[in-house]
Amino acid sequence: MKARLASPWTRILTVVLALGLCSVPISTNAAVAANNASGSWPFSNADLANTRDTVGSTITQANVSTLKKAWSFTLAGKAKKSVGGYGTLAATPIVVNGVVYIQDLHSNVYALSLATGKLEWSYVVNKKEKSGPGPNGVAIVDGMVYGATPTAVFALNAATGHKVWFNDKLLGKGQGTFGIQPQVANGRVYLASQCGHLPGGGVLLALNAATGSLLWTFKTVPKKDKGVEKLGLGAGGAWETPLVSTDGSVTFGIGNPYQSVASALTDPSTLLYTDSDVNVDAATGKLRWYYQGVTDDFKDYDMQTSPISANVRGVPVVIGGGKMGIVYEMNAATGKLIWRTPVGKHNGHDDDSLQALEGKSHLKVPFTYSPGALGGILTNMALAGNTIYVVTCNVAFSFTKTDQVDGSNVGKKLSGDVEALNLVTGKVEWTTKVNGLPLGAATISNNLVFTTLFQGELLALNRSTGAIVFQQRLPRSTNSAIAIAGDKVIVPAGGPKYGKGKGSSQVVAYTLSPT
Repeated sequence: MKARLASPWTRILTVVLALGLCSVPISTNAAVAANNASGSWPFSNADLANTRDTVGSTITQANVSTLKKAWSFTLAGKAKKSVGGYGTLAATPIVVNGVVYIQDLHSNVYALSLATGKLEWSYVVNKKEKSGPGPNGVAIVDGMVYGATPTAVFALNAATGHKVWFNDKLLGKGQGTFGIQPQVANGRVYLASQCGHLPGGGVLLALNAATGSLLWTFKTVPKKDKGVEKLGLGAGGAWETPLVSTDGSVTFGIGNPYQSVASALTDPSTLLYTDSDVNVDAATGKLRWYYQGVTDDFKDYDMQTSPISANVRGVPVVIGGGKMGIVYEMNAATGKLIWRTPVGKHNGHDDDSLQALEGKSHLKVPFTYSPGALGGILTNMALAGNTIYVVTCNVAFSFTKTDQVDGSNVGKKLSGDVEALNLVTGKVEWTTKVNGLPLGAATISNNLVFTTLFQGELLALNRSTGAIVFQQRLPRSTNSAIAIAGDKVIVPAGGPKYGKGKGSSQVVAYTLSPT
């Protein structure tokens, strides 16, 4: 196994081929939402609060059935070649001023007309700027496009695609690679490497947005650990967009430590700050608080999703989660846990790592655990009103030997859930089973919640009941989050060839038809 497997997207193909409360007033960063133009998707998760709640969308349950293909943009040349067998598109599109910006897994950037899909410009990575591992993606702020290759960060002119600055001196030896869609605010670019080798693990960074110069770094694994270091597979880091809050902080969701069952049992350690939400000062990178979801993790249970900012009865909170299949609500000032709710399938192994850490484990191989290393919550959550929307992957894994890392998948059925949780209590409001892996994140448009299935299908569900009210076959498999702008849904259909989804890698826009 290679360290680059820290990215969740790089596990999908391997698994697939082996398988065949009362309501109370809630504010979700209204000031940010008010600044987002109608008919746009200006941030990777719609807004700086990461709610994935679309502003200005005209798509509702009343008209969703009229969505039809408006245009498609097909990748060409070397860009259409799958990266490591994992497809070509995994990034969330950004839509600003009538232009769709997207990055492929080769790190190339494209600017497309929202109206027609016509290519306006492209930034093609040269041979020295390597490709993968993803999910990649760009941020658009003040007329600049910010993105990364695995070894560098760059800024482009949003109108022309011309390079403004390029910094390939940010990562030291063993600090991993970039595969994250950055966030840009207050003159800073926030991003992270993934799966850095110990000591140090991955690294969180802030750059000057005007120059690309480094402002601060934060190591996600500050101490050596015998069990993890022995394997040399890497640890920590982040690959989903961080949360930039109005209190002057940034919160990152951090990945797993990569260790075997044996190392977790014989050399137990909390392994800070893996499987955690880490909140740091936005200006200095100094730690403010952290919440660790899983200690001594040996199942690849990343707490990797983009944290969400919300306000419950006047108290600011942060919502996090990850592949352990648990949603956590924390106090935004202290990190203190308010509630935790398991989602998706669980089979009684949630406390295995904690028991190993405390020397109370009685695990014997073989054993099957769920959720497996694919998730739980593999893609980002959404928030609208008093409800959190979550998509989960229900694929069990098993360990047959104690020296295994992650284990191996069990069975051939690809399935998942879409769930709604009450923001105040964490109580599950409804659950809908889906016949596939829901990898399009949860995305809100008025009274609908959208997602996609890996095999190539766009779904819309009623936000109140969970009933599936719309389904659309895509031309290819997809493992990317979608974007919604005005009357259009933009879907990157560029996963690996699978099932009926064997068409060319492309970005597809669906639009409302006249009624």
